[in-house]
Amino acid sequence: MRDIADLAGVSIATVSRVLNEPEKVRTETRLKVEKVMEQNNFVANAVARGLVLNSMQTIGVLTVDIRDDYFAEVIYTLERQFTDLGYNVLLSNTGGQLGEKKRYLRIMQEKQVDAFILVGSVFKEATGNQHILETSKAVPVVLINSYLEGENIYSVLCDDAHGVREAVNYLVKQGRKDIYYFTDTKSASGLAKLEGFVSGMSEHGLDPSNVIQVARGLEGGAEGVAQLWANKRPLSAVICGEDMTAVGAMKALTEFGCRIP
Repeated sequence: MRDIADLAGVSIATVSRVLNEPEKVRTETRLKVEKVMEQNNFVANAVARGLVLNSMQTIGVLTVDIRDDYFAEVIYTLERQFTDLGYNVLLSNTGGQLGEKKRYLRIMQEKQVDAFILVGSVFKEATGNQHILETSKAVPVVLINSYLEGENIYSVLCDDAHGVREAVNYLVKQGRKDIYYFTDTKSASGLAKLEGFVSGMSEHGLDPSNVIQVARGLEGGAEGVAQLWANKRPLSAVICGEDMTAVGAMKALTEFGCRIP
């Protein structure tokens, strides 16, 4: 920073203000300092800057699998919004493994992120969530599509049970009765969706046990359809817990000669 100050003919304090509080520097001076920085490929020390601002201006985002269409869209939107606000985003995929969740929370805390956003209901563990509660003592934690009681923890939720129940209602109105549900996860969100299916089917006097456990993703959807086909079960509609599972089911149904409206 001293070299930049000498080359620009300003004080070290002025260079610091250009980096940390540019709005407090005259436009002419700021542009001159920024030009010298660019010419000399100057990269600010993020840690030092963070100490000055009491913020690293970085958000840690954890998800299960960035390849999932839904997660990818959410994270893309988050990254764009935080960029507009002047924040950087660190992203990690945990694969849904508890050990990986704890490891990435620790690594990102060491990098002094300002907050965490956990995308997906699988971040709430049935066996305990002390690792999230401990993290929230240091920085805010936001759970997307999951809920956990705790100070400095915030949740963004949708009513999964209601959504699936409405899907059942719609299908029944269309004259469908042999409706099946492909469930692929026992997360809080997955269980809520299953509850919505069971209650929706029961309300219409239909069989709430028309549930098939499948693997999550394209192969899982195809596997569920294959099971129904092999057992010659009457079928008029399928509801899937995840988008990619639904895509796999649609592809398999098409291959079996079924028409999808």
